[in-house]
Amino acid sequence: MTAIISAIPILLLIVLMMGFKVSGYRSAIVTLIVTVVLALFAVPVMGIMPEKYAETSIYDVTLWSVVEGLLKACFPIILIIIFAIFSYNILCETKEIETIKTQFIQMTSDKGLLVLLLTWGLGGVLEGMAGFGTAVAIPAAILISLGFKPMFSAVICLVANTVAVGFGAVGLPATTLANQVTASGAATPEELCEVATFIILQLSLMFYITPFLILMLTDHKKILKNIGIALFVGTCSIIVQFCCAHFIGPETPAILGSVAAICAMLIYNRLFLHNPASKDAVHVEKQSFGMLKSLKAWSVYGLIIFFILISSKIVPPVNELLNQSLVTKFDIPVIGNAFKFGWLSNAGLMIFLGAVIGGMIQGLSFRKLMVMLAKTTVALHKTVVTICCLVAMAMLMNNTGMTNDIAKGLVALTGSLFPFFAPLIGSIGTFVTGSATNANILFGKLQATAASDLGLVNQGTFFGVSGSETNWLAAANCAGSEGGKLLSPQSIAIATAACNMEGKDGDIMRKTMPFAIFWILMNGLMVFLGLHVI
Repeated sequence: MTAIISAIPILLLIVLMMGFKVSGYRSAIVTLIVTVVLALFAVPVMGIMPEKYAETSIYDVTLWSVVEGLLKACFPIILIIIFAIFSYNILCETKEIETIKTQFIQMTSDKGLLVLLLTWGLGGVLEGMAGFGTAVAIPAAILISLGFKPMFSAVICLVANTVAVGFGAVGLPATTLANQVTASGAATPEELCEVATFIILQLSLMFYITPFLILMLTDHKKILKNIGIALFVGTCSIIVQFCCAHFIGPETPAILGSVAAICAMLIYNRLFLHNPASKDAVHVEKQSFGMLKSLKAWSVYGLIIFFILISSKIVPPVNELLNQSLVTKFDIPVIGNAFKFGWLSNAGLMIFLGAVIGGMIQGLSFRKLMVMLAKTTVALHKTVVTICCLVAMAMLMNNTGMTNDIAKGLVALTGSLFPFFAPLIGSIGTFVTGSATNANILFGKLQATAASDLGLVNQGTFFGVSGSETNWLAAANCAGSEGGKLLSPQSIAIATAACNMEGKDGDIMRKTMPFAIFWILMNGLMVFLGLHVI
């Protein structure tokens, strides 16, 4: 019974957003208020408060839990979101996004490979750099402009926007997850790398299956060709993403992995598919772009990648200097958890620097850029409110014992099979909130607590990679959350808007449902096998 009461905030969020179709930020506000009420009046009665707060006023615990959540929401989650969207808005303002689009279209005349380039390649880069719908909206609009049907364009972009989601917006979902499950509340570089690596391992089969599905949906008659492309592209992508996750961290797998996939597609196209005379070829008006024009168009994203890489562990002197300079660190009163934020070492600053310098290269003044940043911030106010409320709610549920109580209930219900259902929990979180980051905020700690209750607290070896059993199970939340992206009302709303299909949300959801179910089942199988068999 206590587990059911503890789950009221999560159930309420689901009912408000799905049942009553209340907007995300309003649902988050209402849910946070209800969580506060439960913390103040129900938690003391249920007796689930952690022992370390036994002698502490519930009012103090509630207040400082909310404060902790607001701090963690702003630094760095909201900063990264604002700067990521800001970088994309710069490209739209300077029209250089059109150059990038055209360059992708001219890369191949093969219909299947072109769709894969736009959805898996360009979509993956956009997800890795900005996230928040750009990976669906832009490729879908390009496909429609090339003559593909709106329904096909919407569905194919949603299917493609899965593997990269966990590392979207410069690794924000995976970073958030690692911070949620670590004991200190601020994951070390080693812990970040471990969680990111586990996510890649759990998604490994989908690196092959997803490109194959995209190719088959585009042209189901050329099975052997589709298998060949999927194997070649998937292998190149997973090798690069694994190396990025294992040696650098969660910031670059989606970005560099998608760039590697694009390179692999171009190589395959040159070796096996270069036949402009083919009846299936896609013909577009050729445009010539000089080196300077291309560098200018890619300056924003190129500089962001440069700054992220040079500040990462692959350049130890710079990484150590940034991590030790201008760091704010203090213990949250009453709660005791440490809050730590590096003003020079966070990914948000790297995105900001790349966006501003790149924007100036593309012809915008510093004043114009700051005006754009202000407008971007104002435009995202609902997202800011949503994330602040959800992080505050998650911190409050964690600190008052509600998350722990839910985990115990789930473990009691599923027993040793819980790892198989762990990705489903992440999928539900993304389905409800529309964000893998928010799903990890809501359920990341729950997964770690469930691992503890199951006795999964030792070091192990998963598909040849050693690490913590707790982090393996927690990573399932992020891997599974990407399946929920296929059904998320927010994601589908972006697709309908980009494809001018207002009112067709239900039709799109019905078409993506089989893919989502398959994704969740495959993730569950990989998590279970990695933990208990391999």
